[in-house]
Amino acid sequence: MMHNAEMMRTTISLPDELAREVKREAERRRVSISKIACEALWEHVDSTAATVPSFIGAGRSGQRDTARRAEEILAREWRDARRL
Repeated sequence: MMHNAEMMRTTISLPDELAREVKREAERRRVSISKIACEALWEHVDSTAATVPSFIGAGRSGQRDTARRAEEILAREWRDARRL
């Protein structure tokens, strides 16, 4: 994974438990917390950029109520895609 070396400093807020886990992982791997965060963010961005939402083709689902349930279907599919 090769990315531009230019850096922008930013601040994020993490729940205490997640912050402890990230710190523990950084210590275990002997790298910075920033490196752990960057790797996780790149992995997320790279994986979601290539993901085609599973609702593509919903019009051919064979279901008669797809148009009526469009908002519900989209909300569920986007929620599931964000978990990946």
